[in-house]
Amino acid sequence: MADLSYPETGGTLAGALPVGYHHLAVERRLGGPERYDAAVTFVLGWGLHRGAGLRVPADLPRATEGDRVVLRLGVGRLALSIPVQVVGVLDEPDRGGFAYGTLRGHPECGEELVAVERRPDGTWLVIRAFSRPGRWFTRVVGPVGRAIQRLMTRRYLDAASRAVAQTGVR
Repeated sequence: MADLSYPETGGTLAGALPVGYHHLAVERRLGGPERYDAAVTFVLGWGLHRGAGLRVPADLPRATEGDRVVLRLGVGRLALSIPVQVVGVLDEPDRGGFAYGTLRGHPECGEELVAVERRPDGTWLVIRAFSRPGRWFTRVVGPVGRAIQRLMTRRYLDAASRAVAQTGVR
């Protein structure tokens, strides 16, 4: 993991997020506990990212620790390359998902966790992240970068809601 662009590897899997970064923590209820398996399968299959409009390599069926992936946003030569590495996979009875960190060349510097939790009141999607600008252009645009992060997070939440609703499980 020497190519990660930040030192706090696994920070989204721990309790408190590291200082010196912008923090993001959102949750959305996806339905009852019976939707848990479908939601975990969707998340581990990079469904959030594909559903939010990112291009994920087709040969990547499931997130695995150590995977290095270049996500793409946009079209053609104008597409933004977003290199990441999976730094942890959650495979617990009531918690599944993965965390990925930024590699050199990513517009941001930090880590994001996308996880599904089965709770007494239902199935929840949890997104936790810490980040700061990682490239000159993300430093220049400042608050616009945060707005883009919030937009992508909403798109992740909406993609999960749509996908789990389409499973037919009530």
